[in-house]
Amino acid sequence: MTGDPLFSAKNICKIFPAAAGGEPFAALNNISFTINEGQCLMIAGSNGSGKTLLMRIIAGLLPASGGELEFRGKTLFDAAKPGAIRRETESVLRRELGLVFQDAEAQIVGETVEEDAAFGPENLGLSAADAGAAAAQALAAMGLGEKRLYSPRRLSGGEKRRLAIAGVLAMGCGIIIMDEPFANLDWPGVVQTLEIIRDLKKSGKTLIILTHELEKALALADRLIILHKGNICDDGKPLEVLDRLDPAWGVRDPRRNYATVEDCSWLEN
Repeated sequence: MTGDPLFSAKNICKIFPAAAGGEPFAALNNISFTINEGQCLMIAGSNGSGKTLLMRIIAGLLPASGGELEFRGKTLFDAAKPGAIRRETESVLRRELGLVFQDAEAQIVGETVEEDAAFGPENLGLSAADAGAAAAQALAAMGLGEKRLYSPRRLSGGEKRRLAIAGVLAMGCGIIIMDEPFANLDWPGVVQTLEIIRDLKKSGKTLIILTHELEKALALADRLIILHKGNICDDGKPLEVLDRLDPAWGVRDPRRNYATVEDCSWLEN
């Protein structure tokens, strides 16, 4: 079950200035949708479709060129009004939302695994003791407790992804965005990441997963959005969206290799 609206986007667009002798580039075009609390939303699209850009705007890391964005009913961004980004709403958002980037190693800041996991809660103002306790609990949940004194650089690709998620959990984030969470992972790493997504969903977290690899995780999604060339081409229940899929959108129907949407997962159960 999903709850109240978390995000409401209305006519969000992003336009980049023209290069010398060129025209301005519209990377996002009048994007409108709502994300509800507790939802597992999958946003699919080929490289360059605008997935990462859209989520940076949703996360408050980048202002849009136009449109409106609300978080929990309060304005985060409104291009029509001065002081476009509302700092109070942004501050609340930063405490509730965590990003797991495609390159998990880029998020590593600590000399040890436990230092890295404690970095986020310390930045939120927790004492060293409280931050350490939150980090220890998150690392245990991610199966990294025994490696707390390791250098993060020694971790495998899947373990680095789990460390990034642990850092988000240590901050107490209820909303998690994962950008291409299966990139550069072998089979065991993909399965471990899927297990984490499944468990986070069961715990009631709001998940936004950006991927073009639908066959690996679509079975876990409540909703599917197709983004193509900065436009939302479809939005709805995964089965319904797949039945309307247009090859021109650059997303492959995973049912070519799986019988049903429920089979579209690399988890064995």
